[in-house]
Amino acid sequence: RPSPGMPEPICPGLSEARVSDAAEAHRVRLVVCDITQKGYEKKRAKLLARYIPLIQGVDPSLQAENRVPGTSQATAVVSKQQKSHSTNSRDERFRSDVHTEAVQAALAKYKERKMPMPSKRRSVLVHSSVETYTPPDTSSASEDEGSLRRQGRITSTPFQSHSNVEPWLNRVIQGSSTSSSASSTSSHPGGKPAAASSTATATAAATVLADLMAHIQLDNHSAPPDVTTGLVEHLHHERPQVASVRGVPRGYNSSILETGDGVPVNSRVSSKIQQLLNTLKRPKRPPLKEFFVDDFEELLEVQQPDPNQPKPEGNQMNVLKGEPVGVVTNWPPSLLAALQRWGTTQPKAPCLTALDTTGKAVYTLTYGKLWSRSLKLAYTLLNKLTSRNEPLLKPGDRVALVFPNSDPVMFMVAFYGCLLAELIPVPIEVPLTRKDAGSQQIGFLLGSCGVTLALTTDACQKGLPKAQTGEVVTFKGWPRLIWFVIDGKHLAKPTKDWHPQLRDASAEIAYIEYKTSKEGSTVGITISHASMLAHCHALTQACGYSEAETLTNVLDFKRDAGLWHGVLTSVMNRMHVISIPYALMKVNPLSWIQKVCSYKARVAVVKSRDMHWSLLAQRDQRDVSLSSLRMLIVADGANPWSISSCDAFLNVFQSRGLRPEVICPCASSSEALTVAIRRPPELGGPPPGKAVLSMNCLSYGVIRVDTEEKLSVLTVQDVGQIMPGAKVCVVKVDGTPYLCKADEVGEICVNSGTTGMAYFGLLGITKNVFEAVPVTATGVPVSDQPFTRTGLLGFVGPDYLVFVVGKLDGLITVSGRRHNADDVVATALAVEPMKFVYRGRIAVFSVTVLHDDRIVLVAEQRPDASEEDSFQWMSRVLQAIDSIHQVGVYCLALVPANTLPKAPLGGIHISETKQRFLEGALHPCNVLMCPHTCVTNLPKPRQKQPDVGPASMIVGNLVAGKRIAQASGRDVTQLEDNDQARKFLYLADVLQWRAQTTPDHPLFLLLNSKGTVASTASCMQLHKRAERVAVALIEKGRLNVGDHVALVYPPGVDLIATFYGCLYAGCIPITVRPPHPQNLATTLPTVKMIVEVSKSACILTTQVITKLLKSKEAAAAVDIKTWPTILDTDDMPKKKLANIFRPTSPDMLAYLDFSVSTTGILAGVKMSHAATSALCRSIKLQCELYPSRQIAICLDPYCGLGFALWCLCSVYSGHQSILVPPLELESNVSLWLSAVSQYKVRVTFCSYSVMEMCTKGLGTQTDMLRMKGVNLSCVRTCMVVAEERPRIALTQSFSKLFKDLGLSARAVSTTFGCRVNVAICLQGTAGPDPTTVYVDMRALRHDRVRLVERGSPHSLPLMESGKVRVRAIFFPHWVKVIIAHTETKGPLGDSHLGEIWVSSPHNATGYYTVYGEEALHADHFTARLSFGDTQTIWARTGYLGFLRRTELTDASGERHDALYVVGSLDETLELRGMRYHPIDIETSVIRAHKSIAECAVFTWTNLLVVVVELEGSEQEALDLVALVTNVVLEEHYLIVGVVVIVDPGVIPINSRGEKQRMHLRDGFLADQLDPIYVAYNM
Repeated sequence: RPSPGMPEPICPGLSEARVSDAAEAHRVRLVVCDITQKGYEKKRAKLLARYIPLIQGVDPSLQAENRVPGTSQATAVVSKQQKSHSTNSRDERFRSDVHTEAVQAALAKYKERKMPMPSKRRSVLVHSSVETYTPPDTSSASEDEGSLRRQGRITSTPFQSHSNVEPWLNRVIQGSSTSSSASSTSSHPGGKPAAASSTATATAAATVLADLMAHIQLDNHSAPPDVTTGLVEHLHHERPQVASVRGVPRGYNSSILETGDGVPVNSRVSSKIQQLLNTLKRPKRPPLKEFFVDDFEELLEVQQPDPNQPKPEGNQMNVLKGEPVGVVTNWPPSLLAALQRWGTTQPKAPCLTALDTTGKAVYTLTYGKLWSRSLKLAYTLLNKLTSRNEPLLKPGDRVALVFPNSDPVMFMVAFYGCLLAELIPVPIEVPLTRKDAGSQQIGFLLGSCGVTLALTTDACQKGLPKAQTGEVVTFKGWPRLIWFVIDGKHLAKPTKDWHPQLRDASAEIAYIEYKTSKEGSTVGITISHASMLAHCHALTQACGYSEAETLTNVLDFKRDAGLWHGVLTSVMNRMHVISIPYALMKVNPLSWIQKVCSYKARVAVVKSRDMHWSLLAQRDQRDVSLSSLRMLIVADGANPWSISSCDAFLNVFQSRGLRPEVICPCASSSEALTVAIRRPPELGGPPPGKAVLSMNCLSYGVIRVDTEEKLSVLTVQDVGQIMPGAKVCVVKVDGTPYLCKADEVGEICVNSGTTGMAYFGLLGITKNVFEAVPVTATGVPVSDQPFTRTGLLGFVGPDYLVFVVGKLDGLITVSGRRHNADDVVATALAVEPMKFVYRGRIAVFSVTVLHDDRIVLVAEQRPDASEEDSFQWMSRVLQAIDSIHQVGVYCLALVPANTLPKAPLGGIHISETKQRFLEGALHPCNVLMCPHTCVTNLPKPRQKQPDVGPASMIVGNLVAGKRIAQASGRDVTQLEDNDQARKFLYLADVLQWRAQTTPDHPLFLLLNSKGTVASTASCMQLHKRAERVAVALIEKGRLNVGDHVALVYPPGVDLIATFYGCLYAGCIPITVRPPHPQNLATTLPTVKMIVEVSKSACILTTQVITKLLKSKEAAAAVDIKTWPTILDTDDMPKKKLANIFRPTSPDMLAYLDFSVSTTGILAGVKMSHAATSALCRSIKLQCELYPSRQIAICLDPYCGLGFALWCLCSVYSGHQSILVPPLELESNVSLWLSAVSQYKVRVTFCSYSVMEMCTKGLGTQTDMLRMKGVNLSCVRTCMVVAEERPRIALTQSFSKLFKDLGLSARAVSTTFGCRVNVAICLQGTAGPDPTTVYVDMRALRHDRVRLVERGSPHSLPLMESGKVRVRAIFFPHWVKVIIAHTETKGPLGDSHLGEIWVSSPHNATGYYTVYGEEALHADHFTARLSFGDTQTIWARTGYLGFLRRTELTDASGERHDALYVVGSLDETLELRGMRYHPIDIETSVIRAHKSIAECAVFTWTNLLVVVVELEGSEQEALDLVALVTNVVLEEHYLIVGVVVIVDPGVIPINSRGEKQRMHLRDGFLADQLDPIYVAYNM
């Protein structure tokens, strides 16, 4: 039983029981479960089944988990008795498990917080236990509602009133049944011990559930604000679940659009998002300061110092002096002299015993052997190694020592052999693979030290990776090395006359120790012979070493304390070292204790990890005794969590002879060697000290002993007194090294003869670290000798004891407060340690995001931890760190066991882990990001300025010298004979005229995927076919003039013929894309909707499609009974049409153009005969089209400019169109370009999707195409038809790629059209090249345009959209474009961002809609400016853009006005009071990682949702979450709310290659995306 004066025992069982008590209720309320819809039903039934026999809601199988093995239960009892009866004077606050309790108490406060758990696809759940996940079954997404009602029936009455609670219920039940450590009594009201629950009934279970529900705030009763408003009931039934259109024209009662396709409001996704919103509603801790932000300069919030923050108040500290170094009479003049002395006078004395992995002693090296072997090696190195007849090495050369941790004997021989040969040993780790963590940096160090030779053992050399030649490979970043094996047979015996020179210890370099910095760079620290000797002397005095003592060393003997005690000081004192290899510790953690016992060792050198491991294994050993120990040196005693290992170890082993005063923590650093060590009492050391410090004050660098037992405290132990002969002071961490005050934390600096000398070859940082000059507050140096900075943060306490609270390397500065990585690790471990993660496998580091450090915590997850358990652990860790350190964790990631990069002897390679995190190569299996809670330095949201009237804007522009942004087209009267124009007013007339005058002139040529002509049509053939269609419409279809006809055809000549057939019969044609036979469920509803919305009286189509429309599969997607008459035009009567219909007025309707906008809204526009012929005429003049011309069209022919070019222009202008259906490119990518080359086409049109297919599909095949004779030098203009901002990256890569095939760099340009006017601008054949400008993306968010230089930060390249040329632009002179303010509708000045308005004869005349919304029509098609030219009627395009007068001149000699389209107004995201264009955020995201193939963003209840397509293995999915969040924060100052990772091809794209973001949003909310992973950022 422990003595009363000792700290209370720490017992794993007890602390876990406390954890569970404090946290059970909290855990029930956490959100636990989310699986994709498929496993839903089974999972629920299974959970309920488990629940029904348990009244209290505690699973008996889980109580077993909490049984504690016998011994620790006993200790628990002891500790409780001791607490009650204790007479101990020892303050309770000093118990080392106080941290664990603080964490539990902190967590208990957080009961009400719910977090949405990420969803994960089953295939990603490699690490979950089997029973947690049921196999996916067939339940479909649309059964959601039905399943709610079924749930109600199972659980009897209490639920029928809350049907929308169901997603919650599922989590609640699971929360209580799979909670990781259920407490012995239920934490629910009325809880009785679980033993009483054996006779439970279903009704009882229901009551418990009802009880549970009473605890749960039903947040999703109040559904997300903008979901349910104005949901029209009939829409719900009419629209199929996965429609590919959102069935409402733009702007029609926008509230309807909010739910998307009948997404049930309680779909799991939306309830999760609601949950996320509720979590985010908690106020952030630091209040934002009020300050004015200029619209342009988005100033990031600068953290103002808190006026109430603690400040140091003590006196300035003095320099502390250690005891003088004792004088020893026969002290040798150097370490080598000591070795010679013992090797010759005591050759049989044991020096070092090596053990194998079973713990058997395999070899004992005597001092005689060490001396003789070292001599042999020294002789061999200097005399037997030659290159080109010159000795390979000369004194002072550096030599690498590559020895495994299991071979201390060979290492010792090599080390002393090098010293005897006056060579400088550089001990490094054994490289195992070419990709070892940090290996490249080691290589850099070897290179900079000029190492050419590596010493190793035979066994080790055999194990190194070899090249084909049998030589050791050259590792990445390493210099070429000669590997020399030092086993006996390779060494030569020295000649009689050869003797090494044993000089006195000097300032020459003795050896170089490597050290890896926080950033991962590796430096070599040089130690001189004098320092080495002085350090051995100081250690001998401080530890009271005497001759022939036995020492057990568990540490790495190649560096640090393991080298100082186990290789250097031991030889000085002729000690016997028992070296315990790491491999043995892994097999038998008690081995070192057994060796102390069997060798009666007086001293042991260990790390706290070794003590912790032996605690876990100690139950198997009864008969060990530690009574021989006089010093147990804890090498990492400066680590804040070593205290708990020390206390717990003492607690268990005191009964086995361990005396409390034996434990001696020490503090050391690579630069200063040993800084301080606790002396055993017989050496006259003061009693040990402990301090309970306020964590909050520590973060400001101030020491305050915490008196009120608060939660956030740090208990630290002293690391003893400073070394003999040393001077120590504490200086400020940043800037000039001013002395700290007595109650201030700073960096400990040492001045003594025992420190390192320099960083090898690095003069700059050497001066900073090894030659620091501490100064007083007045700037006076405290000493004339320089001090060495140790990298340790601490202070000097009472009795001149040194306390260390952290390391500079682990320092994380968040918003001006300093946190120590090790403290954060300690807090994480106190949350149910070792249940979910491995204790030693946690890394904490910081990454810089948005100008501040952000904390990242990465841990290895145990393979048996389930998803829910891990998520719970993560959310509790966040809360614990938040409570105790008052700092948010930016990202918490769990990775599978054994996947973090390891440091050479266990532990985690932190810098390599950080590197992998930043590169997206960590492959976590769980991630929780908390940017909302951590990032408090965002710019202030923009406040809208009070309304500035349009008039004052104009005045402002005039004052600023800006002209009004307006441009108009060239006058075409002189180019055209007016009679001809009048003659061509109706397209039907034009076709008849062409059929009479040039009957055999070919108009159309359709190519199939093989590149051969599938069908053609001359003027006469087209006229004849149109007549037959007209006859069929009138006779078979019994249609009247003015009836609407849907044309459902694949791209081809039939479509064109039926279009003119409709005009001949006086019907109004509507071209409709046919449904996709493999994807009827998504595509057929769109067809149905267009047919219904357009009020079509008849459908014209082919035989195949007719069958498809009436098929069984179609019936599953739509109601096939309600189709109008379907006429199959494959075999029509060859009858002559009696008379062709002629419109009475040019303003009559010619056709309807239906298209799904990118926001997923179906909008049909009316095109009159006048507008149609004006459109054709404009295109004819702009592209200079004549009957002798050929153009190639690779576009879809169903709407917009694609339809006009495909069906109208050839008939109007008489040129021949080569038609290439884009679908055919899927089987033959080069079809379009081959056709262009074959027919020597000058003008060609394509879409972005076609261009993308060519760029991706033909990127590697340009040589092959050239060999096939493809030549694109004929192309003068290649126009991309689009309704979006030009995609510069794509057009540029297309131009570059096909430059080899003769494509002119000037050829590619873009066009721009929209619903109100399908062709606003088009590349002309005459005119300047399209220009590109760079604008400031931040200014764009404020609707401003600020031009910047290429490459400047936040710059965004914009290319002008086609030719918007004054006097030579768009189209005839009456086409005018103006930029208007989106709200005030006033005209804007040059370079202002506003809505593009257009006035033109080929504007559409209005929307054609079922709803007949007149207001909308008026707004979009007949808008007038509120100021300035108020007479002109304009059409609003719905696109934002700006005009800019360029320096270029056009054909008429005028300066050229360029129109730049920035993006669709409907698509913009209003966030933080600013306007964002999705494409800008998406571009940033796609750059974030090589595996991101595509990305789309949208908002949902003010949260930014980013959907990312992953092109790569699913294990990379979770890497993307942090990278996406980082890049959006850095570049756009936005916090991502939800990151959704999906398969390639999930983001829907329309025929023009534009993303359908609203569809995606609907699919996400309806849970139809089958995502790989969904992360909800907290």
